[in-house]
Amino acid sequence: EGVATNATRAANAAVASRLPLENQLDFSNANRGFLAKIEDAQILNEDGSVAWEVGQFDFVKDAAPDTVNPSLWRQSKLNSIHGLFEVTRGVYQIRGYDLAQMTLIQGTTGWIVVDPLTTPAPARAGLALANATLGERPVQAVIFTHSHGDHFGGVSGVLTPADQRLRQVPIIAPHGFLRESIGENVLAGTAMNRRVQFQFGTNLPASATGHVGTGLGQVISRGGLSLMPPTRTIGKEGETIELDGIRFEFMDASETEAPAELVFYMPAFKALHGAEVVTRNFHNVLTPRGALVRDTLKWSKIIDDMLARYGDKSEVLLASHHWPTWGAENVEIALKNQRGLYRYVHDQTLRQANQGATMHEIAENIGEPDFALTDFGVRGYYGTFNHNSKAVYQRYFGWWDGIPAHYHSLPPAEESQKYVAAMGGAFKALAVGRAAFNSGDFRWAATVFNHMVFANPADELAKKWLASSYEQLGFQAEAGTWRNIYLSGAKELREGNERGDVVATSNERVLNSIPAIDLFDAMAARFNPARMSGAGGVIQFSFPDRGESVSVDLGSSVMFPRAGTRELSSTQVTISRTNFTRILMRQVQPQDLIISGEMRVLGNVVLMARMFGALDPVDPQFNIVTP
Repeated sequence: EGVATNATRAANAAVASRLPLENQLDFSNANRGFLAKIEDAQILNEDGSVAWEVGQFDFVKDAAPDTVNPSLWRQSKLNSIHGLFEVTRGVYQIRGYDLAQMTLIQGTTGWIVVDPLTTPAPARAGLALANATLGERPVQAVIFTHSHGDHFGGVSGVLTPADQRLRQVPIIAPHGFLRESIGENVLAGTAMNRRVQFQFGTNLPASATGHVGTGLGQVISRGGLSLMPPTRTIGKEGETIELDGIRFEFMDASETEAPAELVFYMPAFKALHGAEVVTRNFHNVLTPRGALVRDTLKWSKIIDDMLARYGDKSEVLLASHHWPTWGAENVEIALKNQRGLYRYVHDQTLRQANQGATMHEIAENIGEPDFALTDFGVRGYYGTFNHNSKAVYQRYFGWWDGIPAHYHSLPPAEESQKYVAAMGGAFKALAVGRAAFNSGDFRWAATVFNHMVFANPADELAKKWLASSYEQLGFQAEAGTWRNIYLSGAKELREGNERGDVVATSNERVLNSIPAIDLFDAMAARFNPARMSGAGGVIQFSFPDRGESVSVDLGSSVMFPRAGTRELSSTQVTISRTNFTRILMRQVQPQDLIISGEMRVLGNVVLMARMFGALDPVDPQFNIVTP
């Protein structure tokens, strides 16, 4: 445990010999323009809990150990450089205090904040550092580049709800932002947040045998997300807007890295902001945490559009992750290689599929483009050619790889029991797995030991061997995501599935911010027909404080919400949205609100109890590495 085998050391040495790891250009760029850093050891949330440990990744300053892929180690060194940086006069970035970066643009009277991180505490601390270093300025506008939580969740750290009510600061976002941010973080939030623990290694210790970074950034800050609805959205045709004296040329980039996304050019600074469309690694086409599969063909064409419009105008390319690229020629090369990256995985996947190759065959043979050997900005630190080719395949052909035996295969536990029996029982299966492990064939070893664990979850020896196999795969992985997934699996096999750190996307602030119909759609996704008792009917919910209403047609098998009112309803419920959220968060019982008069129920009172009774309880810590 915690030791690289000879096979892993050899695999990592082979990577080091293949890539120009000694190239220092990225390090020069990542340190360029440094102004100040946060000197405190910790950034704290309002409740005193730790949002960010400032020195948690100091260990990556050392030489690469045997237990980390040297290419990933290099990327983590770069991502752990932290502080306030000047990109160009008037444009600044807060980097290294969250998974993403926050950009501050100096307007005529104040700051324009781009992507205020995942949680409020580091966003607040970053803004305070900028104000202390560059002079105090009010926030005069906020831009959300896209609908992922690490780019909007910290908004209340730079703009308090009270201040926003008072000043009505412009909040700019791409079209569909609110719907997509809700879809990704609320509707599928429970499963996604559990998988986030694996993708981002949230329960792994930061160490040379644990978490070293995700490739896209180091780790997500800890705490609850906040959300403020945009005051203005940018449409599909793009738009040019002046914010606090600065001209922004917004370009639509939806259905690329996020369903709702924009990029922008600032002529005053000759600066192109690539949001998360163009960063310093290969991104995920289908993220391991789960999301809608992304369109690589459109992604490559959007980058080409950026190149055509702004490539020769831009003196600097910055983004919501990583460090900038300076110089018009370097910007053009970066855009061309990023464009080629997504086009390569798209075209090579379809080329092989059209020759009859299956999804897994394509992933093994996808290779990488020539420029990936010299441009570290396109390497698979976050997304990989292997799993992104599977995503392209899925987008065009669905989950079935074309092999009839895989169309209706046995469920995992039953299949594993039969595999172990076919190998001659657990004792012989163990010998097969150990032989694979000892030969350095860790993928096959993991397959064998996984069958043993799913066939018999009480087999502690198989769990230990599976954990060791996962660990070696993690130690070899160039992608931070792959490393985190393997090492998180190893940790849970050894220590059990204990409740870990979860990014709270379904917290009170978020639930209160979203439209009522979206909230009820999320509730309907918890409706379990087996828990529904008695006859159904229509419940009319009215939220006078928000001017919203939702009618719920409750049946034996389906709970169907509809925005607005219905003339015929069995039950009428009047309540504030904040109190309704308190019921969902189990902070208060409905009967207590009825007694206090804060909730009024007319008609069939039992029907509402039936609806709540039919909702499955949320299990945020379901099993992954065991059945």
